[in-house]
Amino acid sequence: MTAPDQKARAAAGGFGAFRSRDFTLYFGSRLLALVAAEMQITTVGWQVYRLTGEPLDLGFVGLAQFLPFALLFLVSGLAADRFPRIRILTLCIALQTACAVAFFLLDRSGTASFAAMLAVLVPLGIARAFAMPAHQAIIPSLVPDRDLPNAIAWNSSGNQACRIGGPTAAGILIAICDAAGLGEGPVYATVAVIFAAATVLTLLIRARPRIGPVAPVTLFNLLAGLRFIGTRQVILGAIGLDLFAVLFGGVTALLPVFARDILDVGAEGFGLLRSSLTVGALLGALLLTQRPIQRHAGRKLLLAVAVFGAGSIVFGLSTNFWLSMAALFAMGAADSISVFVRLNLVQIITPDDMRGRVSAVNGVFIGASNELGEFESGVTAHWWGTVPAVIVGGAATCLVAILFAAMFRDLRRVDGLDAEELIRRYRDPRPAV
Repeated sequence: MTAPDQKARAAAGGFGAFRSRDFTLYFGSRLLALVAAEMQITTVGWQVYRLTGEPLDLGFVGLAQFLPFALLFLVSGLAADRFPRIRILTLCIALQTACAVAFFLLDRSGTASFAAMLAVLVPLGIARAFAMPAHQAIIPSLVPDRDLPNAIAWNSSGNQACRIGGPTAAGILIAICDAAGLGEGPVYATVAVIFAAATVLTLLIRARPRIGPVAPVTLFNLLAGLRFIGTRQVILGAIGLDLFAVLFGGVTALLPVFARDILDVGAEGFGLLRSSLTVGALLGALLLTQRPIQRHAGRKLLLAVAVFGAGSIVFGLSTNFWLSMAALFAMGAADSISVFVRLNLVQIITPDDMRGRVSAVNGVFIGASNELGEFESGVTAHWWGTVPAVIVGGAATCLVAILFAAMFRDLRRVDGLDAEELIRRYRDPRPAV
């Protein structure tokens, strides 16, 4: 290996991405916005259940978050390719700030009702729908190509940390406010301040990626992201693999059943089981920031999905709490590898003027797999029983990994994640299968 190659590989790990001032600002803004978002939705769920006492209403809270993604992903993706992404992110975070203020005012005025809170959740969902493709599409313009894998690894680590820290912080603040008889208002006020700080950091980012010629808003242009994915075997395989893995192998929705009826560990054990998955994903993502995948990336993606399925099988068969914890931890770590490789392939192979639309399709597919995966888990558990449902789902995930390895040869053959090599080999159209 030549000296330049050694330097390039060294730059792909560690803290290389933070040499970029813009990525450092973006990372700080992203962490603040995610923590605030997790705190906000946790508090909304708590307040809604306190107001109505209906578990079904919590389902509507989740639906209000997902529907804007499903309905607007074509439009939001095109917007991220037509308009400055920094401007989109700034407007979306500012709208989320306004929603936090609205929740605060509803609580302080004593007019908080389920209908009123649902009305605020609609613009909140719209803001998140437009922010998602802009967030994913902007990262490659913030760092040099050699630091993109490191930037994606750090971004994934930050996402997982916020999913742990946000709900935890919200729970602590809710408990303090409840003990003091203050309601949820102070939590929303804290969320609004954090969102405002994220907005300021976003405004300080200098990068202004070049926007290509503004194409008319037509059905042809709206569907361009779907067409691009359909003609690139590597991207289609990576996204489809993740979709089916989460759809079949996810166990999150059934964790309460395992905690109470199978492992007999109660609410505290349920919390530990739930956190094992996230902690595994966080530690896996952190490891990838220091030791990024450099060879056999396609095979490792397929292997990670197979490990995810195998972990689901072990979890389904286990009657030992610690073995179940270990299985969930391994599933989280395997998922972090899958996410790392998939995002690198999608971001590098997709040209900049298409990243918004492709990222929007990727995001809605993954979101749909999470929602449909929970539904699938519930239905199969009702049909076959909880344990058989988890085991069959894990086996189906392993089978999907085997089938994709046979069907998507280009995906299996992906070696390193070098930008120049991936663009040269895979950016041009290739048959889907």
